[in-house]
Amino acid sequence: MKSFEQNDQDQALKLFVVMTRAMESVTKRVEEDIKGYGLNPTEFGVLELLYSKGNQPIQKIGEKVLLASSSITYVVDKLEKKELLIRKPCPKDRRVTHATITEKGTQLMTEIFPKHKAAVQEIFGGLETNEKDLLIDKLKKLGFYAQEL
Repeated sequence: MKSFEQNDQDQALKLFVVMTRAMESVTKRVEEDIKGYGLNPTEFGVLELLYSKGNQPIQKIGEKVLLASSSITYVVDKLEKKELLIRKPCPKDRRVTHATITEKGTQLMTEIFPKHKAAVQEIFGGLETNEKDLLIDKLKKLGFYAQEL
């Protein structure tokens, strides 16, 4: 007969596997949706940030879209070549450069963002609203606990 601790360890391991597989499935579907707009997930994340929050210092974008700072320049370069954003020097600090969404970028996001939200809603359609709320609360609790370890 297994001890309580062994059962808890087995359950924690099972939870990790189930959560990881679910996240992989969700991520795959979300990435497929984004790729349908001619963007990769990182490009979409940067554009969505600029679209919803306005100009951002390039140096700060990485932490806001969970991207390594070494990759930001590459992504910003790609979006600039697509004419979806431009770089603007900060008038108050010469060391800082802002990324600014262009009119073309704004038009693109105005067109695709509602479609993307609907696709994400469909992907999470297997859960009722109250189940989504509960899952959000529990995953936050788990994340904060894991951060504190």
